[in-house]
Amino acid sequence: MNFLHKIAAATGIVLFALGSVQAQNKELVVGSSATYRPFAYENPNKEIIGYDVDIIKAVAQKAGVPIKIVNTPWTGIFAALNNGDVDLIISGVTINDKRKQSYDFTAPYFEARQLIAVHKDSSVKTLKDLAGKKIGVVNGSTGDDIASRQFGKTNSDIRRFESTPVVISELVNNGLDAAIGDNGVISFRVQEHKQLKTVNDPSFPKEFFGIVVKQGNKALLDKLNAGLVAVKADGSYAQIYKKWFNADAPVLPAQ
Repeated sequence: MNFLHKIAAATGIVLFALGSVQAQNKELVVGSSATYRPFAYENPNKEIIGYDVDIIKAVAQKAGVPIKIVNTPWTGIFAALNNGDVDLIISGVTINDKRKQSYDFTAPYFEARQLIAVHKDSSVKTLKDLAGKKIGVVNGSTGDDIASRQFGKTNSDIRRFESTPVVISELVNNGLDAAIGDNGVISFRVQEHKQLKTVNDPSFPKEFFGIVVKQGNKALLDKLNAGLVAVKADGSYAQIYKKWFNADAPVLPAQ
């Protein structure tokens, strides 16, 4: 090999190495629908903030992965992942068997269940105690399904609204005796109204949110899971949970 060939070969090796470093440090695009407060929403400065945002920033830092969060409408968020417009999704996505047929999920980062909101002087302890009381739910939600199964879909005591903030407002103004909704949203909204409290019925089933990647992207999945383990171990997960929900973080399953 002559001198010029040696230089060319050495240059090729350097360029390959640089390319590998750049590939490792490639900024990953995170899709999140910023319309689901407190998980992800825009502040007055149009910055995306929320529980999901804090979690993915902490996880990415531990994993050594640079990220950019992009507001991605829920209706097109999975298509964006499929098309490569985003590299991963964190957007209150429930882990279930149907979705696992098409996508890979990290270990859970949030325990989702239904939660009841009532006035502080209420004696309600469980769902059954709401019999004969005016109950507010978001139309077509899991809370609507639970109330309908328990008290009958056509029961006039079940009042259906378009969003949780409207339900809570109606509860605050004494138009309702109780509200049923997603625990993260209900907990966050109840913090804004000191005359309300939450009631957890242990019979409500648990679900879990996970970070979503393309099926088979094991390298990224392993990095994210390692980051999740680290934030749970060093206490930052508990701090983020406390910040947004004013409660102690639950112990989450490893997978």
